[in-house]
Amino acid sequence: MNEIVNWLNDVLWGNLLIYLLLGTGVLFTVRTKFIQFRHFGHMFSVMKSSRKCDASGISSFQALCTSLAARVGTGNLAGVAVAVTLGGPGAVFWMWLIALLGMATSFAESSLAQLYKVKDSDGNFRGGPSYYMEQGLGKRWMGVVFAICLIIAFGLVFNAVQANSIASALHEAFGFEKYLVGIVLVIAAALIIFGGIRSIARFAELVVPVMALAYVVVALLVVLANIQQMPEVFGLIFRSAFGFEEAGAGALGAAMMNGIKRGLFSNEAGMGSAPNAAATATPYPPHPASQGYVQMLGVFIDTVVICTATAAIILLSHNEQLTGDGIALTQQALSGQVGAWGSYFVGIAIIFFAFTSIVGNYSYAETNLIFLEHNHKAGLWIFRLLVLAMVMVGAVVKIDIIWNLADVSMGFMALVNLVAILMLSGVVVKLASDYNRQLDAGKVPSFNSDEYPELKQQIDKDIWSGSSKQKA
Repeated sequence: MNEIVNWLNDVLWGNLLIYLLLGTGVLFTVRTKFIQFRHFGHMFSVMKSSRKCDASGISSFQALCTSLAARVGTGNLAGVAVAVTLGGPGAVFWMWLIALLGMATSFAESSLAQLYKVKDSDGNFRGGPSYYMEQGLGKRWMGVVFAICLIIAFGLVFNAVQANSIASALHEAFGFEKYLVGIVLVIAAALIIFGGIRSIARFAELVVPVMALAYVVVALLVVLANIQQMPEVFGLIFRSAFGFEEAGAGALGAAMMNGIKRGLFSNEAGMGSAPNAAATATPYPPHPASQGYVQMLGVFIDTVVICTATAAIILLSHNEQLTGDGIALTQQALSGQVGAWGSYFVGIAIIFFAFTSIVGNYSYAETNLIFLEHNHKAGLWIFRLLVLAMVMVGAVVKIDIIWNLADVSMGFMALVNLVAILMLSGVVVKLASDYNRQLDAGKVPSFNSDEYPELKQQIDKDIWSGSSKQKA
């Protein structure tokens, strides 16, 4: 069994998905006329209005924080360290590149999620890849496959992984028993997830900005304290990225593959996870593409800001002198810069990053369970209990075969999503063109379903009306 799972992972993540994700990023970058570069500043303009929302809904800012809660996790601290260890400093350059391309992919999938969203029985917006596969492509079977893969990977196994990271960090730093950590995690998670999607959004809105800002500020202090070394660090990154620092093509290949893989795992662009959060928002401007801009910013924050912060801490600490790996490497590097408290700070950061990932991952799974169950209340309660059970199990034990199975599930999930957004690429281009045309004319972009007659049988008329206004 283990051999089959490893083989599937090698096929999916060794070649197929890497090239497909890269190719999709290039395609949407070109077809949207390099939207992530042309309108880089506009992402921040949309962000200024992202807290506007009807009192009963979820704002674009809350949706962004929910997606960042799931995105920003152990990969931003441990994953970057692994990439630098295995691929050298050049891996950081390839992480940047995959993030910049991934921003266009994220724009596409998040805009589609907004366009094809629906309302559940509680009045919440729900959407994501499962929904645009059913609504936009008329292929419910694709949505079912995607939903099952996401529920397995994000709803169950990855939450166990995050709980394991928290329990291990607290056990190593303070000697806390893992089962006690598990009990506390279960109680804390239950208080949030039983409140539903709005409770999760409010929690993410409060915690994620503080969590990310604190980590970036500490990294910035390290950079400022070593500002004279920064030209050398950037030079090292670029030389290593193209194999000029080490001899042979092997170094170039290692930097590319490790940087690309870790970048993809971190920012999740194209995997179909973040669109589940993007669909929950009431966007402003009232156009599906506006949430695409917000989620592009999420990819930028995750990789170019937070992952770069970790890379700077490690590279300024002369990583050849460090002996740890993963999170231990990051802890050693920061401690070498700021003193012993640096190790504790990273430990606390990983606790917050991992816990918010548990909450964010659950929200994705809930949306896809509702897609399968059509809001069956009993099924939702049973699933919440199952998620909490996996958190407890993950805190106490680690079974490698389960983690590998999760990678397979996420791989198939990404594969199905990429096929779907490529099939819907014409819709993405039309949404982007419509938004940009109105923006260039000095208008606040709004969506008018009358201009999309081919979509009238696919989108929810109660959400996107011909009056150009979204009903909250």
